[in-house]
Amino acid sequence: MSIITIFYKYYQNFKKRKYSNKVKKVANVVGNDLKVNGPSYVTPKTELGNNVNFNGIKIQGHGKVIIGDNFHSGIECMLITDIHNYDNGKSIPYDETVISKDIIIKDNVWIGNKVTILAGVTIGEGAIIQAGSVVVKNIPKYGIAGGHPAKVFKYRDKKHYEQLKKEKRFHWKILEI
Repeated sequence: MSIITIFYKYYQNFKKRKYSNKVKKVANVVGNDLKVNGPSYVTPKTELGNNVNFNGIKIQGHGKVIIGDNFHSGIECMLITDIHNYDNGKSIPYDETVISKDIIIKDNVWIGNKVTILAGVTIGEGAIIQAGSVVVKNIPKYGIAGGHPAKVFKYRDKKHYEQLKKEKRFHWKILEI
């Protein structure tokens, strides 16, 4: 192995530790086995379950964000908990009022690259969100959704999903078996 390869691996691990430490320092709750592989930003109202994998996520706003166990994100994802007061405000296009709504992501959810999730959304257990999607409404358990706005176009095989869950075969965790 060349010195350049060794240095590169060392530098990559250094960055991952730096990203992870930043998330752990800011988030309200952090479960076990957090992996942060890319620049990621959370708020003090962020709660993370176990085996959460960020590859570059930005959480912004004043609302609470709850992310369950075995979550996996692609790169450049955004979760936005605040919206502007455009309907009942004192000016247009909006006034100075900020409306905050929580985002809840249940266990075993995978969101692809460049997914945006807006305020007030709940994503059900086992859901998958296609890369580039904008989620503006709740996604049900096992739903596979995509588009702008994201719509469910398919569901996971429930029997297969439940069998893998029973066997505790979670991404990254399976490598440790």
